Amino acid sequence: MAHEEPVLCGLAGRTARITLNRPRALNALTHPMVTAIDAALTEWERDGRVAAVVIDGAGTRGLCAGGDIRAIHEDARTGGGASAAFWRDEYRLNARIARYPKPYIALMDGIVMGGGVGVSAHGSVRIVTERSVVAMPETGIGLVPDVGGTYLLSRAPGELGTHLALTGALMRAGDAVLCGLADHFVGADRLPDLLTALAAPGSDPLETVRAYTSPVPADGLGADRAWIDACYAADSVEEITERLLTHGHRAAAEAARTLVTRSPTALKATLAALRRARELPTLEQVLDQEYRASCAALVTHDLREGIRAQVIDKDRDPHWSPKELAEVTDADVARFSAVPPGGDLGLGRRLP
Repeated sequence: MAHEEPVLCGLAGRTARITLNRPRALNALTHPMVTAIDAALTEWERDGRVAAVVIDGAGTRGLCAGGDIRAIHEDARTGGGASAAFWRDEYRLNARIARYPKPYIALMDGIVMGGGVGVSAHGSVRIVTERSVVAMPETGIGLVPDVGGTYLLSRAPGELGTHLALTGALMRAGDAVLCGLADHFVGADRLPDLLTALAAPGSDPLETVRAYTSPVPADGLGADRAWIDACYAADSVEEITERLLTHGHRAAAEAARTLVTRSPTALKATLAALRRARELPTLEQVLDQEYRASCAALVTHDLREGIRAQVIDKDRDPHWSPKELAEVTDADVARFSAVPPGGDLGLGRRLP
């Protein structure tokens, strides 16, 4: 039955619509969902009836909370290859969305995390609401931000992206716009009317979106630039943590306390990935780098342990290994940029 399909695809006037349809799982992405989205985009790219594509999520809680990390945990536990295959197709989809030749309108209403960012924040028209909660929380499960997250966050103003990537801090609507992950603010109660207007004969997608936008609310990150830029400009996670602890701003101390709860290995690998992403000119090249990092994480203790603590047992008490930042070696970090056994993703030029 249609309501059981994990992705709903259809046409409404000149608008093609993708609805992620796993509301009980907060629309978490699976491999078949990625395949279905990609197939729909292929069809609509050549369809002269389609002027724009809209993606949203079923239910009231959000667009998408990320990938199906329970499945990733099982794959990591059993040593399978399903996760690498999933990431290969997911990251290719992220790149395709960024280059899609028609307006790709993402309704980033509610929770948008991890893989949800990948299918929305690379679109050409990204809409947030007062209910939007956007984040890349991967270091909390022993993973490096992926789906192009290090590309987006490395290009945020100052060191805001470093703060967001390392801590997994939440962005509200104004923060998402400030950091370059969204473009427009539309009140959640206006989204149904916006969808109707987009489907109307003769409507121009971009002009229609602009007609429904409101001023972007000011959220917290802009006011925190001074301490964030001062602390996160350091060259190591140890120095970042020390600066946060000694800065004197209450929010800086809270960020330091958050970092202590994250995987030390993932923190160091993430900082290295962000710094390198700043120097890589294309999303495709960064996705290649992220694919290497994700495949490396798959065989680590911390990914299995992080998902166990946060999702499986929900005790919120991960036992990381190594336990301390000082115990994470350069060789540990280097593994996250090594070519995986199955080969590179190969979207951009080959990385060294």
